[in-house]
Amino acid sequence: MSTVSLPSWPWDVVRRMAAGRGVRVWPVGGCVRDLLLGRTVHDWDFAVDRDALGLARAVADALQGAFYPLDEERDTGRVILRREGRRVELDFARLRGPDLEADLRDRDFTINAIAVGPDGELIDPTGGLTDLEARLVRAVGPHAFDRDPLRMLRAVRMVAERGLRLEVQTARWIMERAGELPHASPERIRDEFVRILNAPSAAYHLQLLDELGLMTSILPDVEALREQSQTPPHRYNVWWHTLMTVDAAENILRRVGAIGAAQADSLRYADAPDWAWDEVQETLAPFAPALVRHLRRPTVVPRYRRTLLLLAALLHDVGKPPTVTEEMKPGQSHPVLHFYGHEAAGARRATEWMFGMRFSRAEAESVAAMVRAHLRPSQMADAPGGVTGRAAYRFFRATGDAGVEVVLLALADHLAIWGPNLQPERWARRRAAAHALLEYFFHRSQGAVAPPPLVNGRDLMRELGLPEGPEVGRLLEAIREAQAAGEVTTREEALALARRLKPETG
Repeated sequence: MSTVSLPSWPWDVVRRMAAGRGVRVWPVGGCVRDLLLGRTVHDWDFAVDRDALGLARAVADALQGAFYPLDEERDTGRVILRREGRRVELDFARLRGPDLEADLRDRDFTINAIAVGPDGELIDPTGGLTDLEARLVRAVGPHAFDRDPLRMLRAVRMVAERGLRLEVQTARWIMERAGELPHASPERIRDEFVRILNAPSAAYHLQLLDELGLMTSILPDVEALREQSQTPPHRYNVWWHTLMTVDAAENILRRVGAIGAAQADSLRYADAPDWAWDEVQETLAPFAPALVRHLRRPTVVPRYRRTLLLLAALLHDVGKPPTVTEEMKPGQSHPVLHFYGHEAAGARRATEWMFGMRFSRAEAESVAAMVRAHLRPSQMADAPGGVTGRAAYRFFRATGDAGVEVVLLALADHLAIWGPNLQPERWARRRAAAHALLEYFFHRSQGAVAPPPLVNGRDLMRELGLPEGPEVGRLLEAIREAQAAGEVTTREEALALARRLKPETG
């Protein structure tokens, strides 16, 4: 019989409290799976034969934690603790059937249907240990998805987070039921989807979701993206380009240290040459610590700004299918496709989708800003003189903090478009623009992006004899732009500029 050694904390306290109350308790589910995988366990699930809420209260009192009833009708409660500086959750639930085996057979996946007995023996009626050794995610049965369609998304998330494989029959069951996913709440779908996006090889797992038929329930635009062709320098349809952009964005995050080290197969889609990735790292290296701090800032815990970058990469071209036009040029056998205004259309669609998935308003606005501006760094790179102080000021005025992610997204987009056909001179201009924009942003204390005010509206009204109104705001903005460009540095110069720009009155 297989056994496992349980950590003394919190198991000793839980077992002692259960014995004192005359109830039986078993560690079950994800905590057992992770112990067998050799992973550190932070959250615990316990199956209890009766009075799970009473046991949870007793454990909370013994460990000086907080107790919350999750479902009084189903006798389910949670204990929240702080240990070694982090939050730990202990969930207690009454058996779902007449005995422990019935409870385990009612769970989602075989590797989550393993319990631990009082002497450390593994109780495994569905063959979860064999599947764990084979690194397979296998549903206990088709009923697992019928009872909760979100489990289909959870299967992919477990594959993504644990480096496992999806069992063939389980994949078939998911494909048969994929259309049922919208019956789960948007909030639950959002949380599972974000975890998939944050796992290694995000683009690969987005493609897996698509092959299973789940992606269209999450992002209905996928079919239109797949059907939308593109003309050179693009090489693929919009959906495949999107996957390549997500892959490139993830690799950029990895190169600056904002996510963990790469797995051997992490870069599956983006096919730019190795020297280009080395140059990405070289370009971003001076800003790496500041970039990591920025990208690891939480938006709504447990979501972070790096997640918003990946969402923007997923959505950056969602406006292309509704904006496509054709132009037949002389001497060509096929029309050239244009997508004028797809950034603005995409930003509107991104906002709609983010709200539909119940992201916060701030997150929706930030991703929309990234989508709306994703072409601007390339346009600035090709402009005469490159990135000027005035251009950088206007860029960050339009994008705010999201401008940092826009810079990274533009690099990822360019690498995904050109791949092995990357043109060194064109690519060098984009790297130079990225460096200049990040230099402006991370040196805002020097007044490059957010210059300190030299004058205010009252100063202008008094010195220039202006009435209160929009003209004052226009002059203040002109002064700030001139500051960003280094053309104005003192109060006197600011007032002189305002006098020059003040409209003549007759």
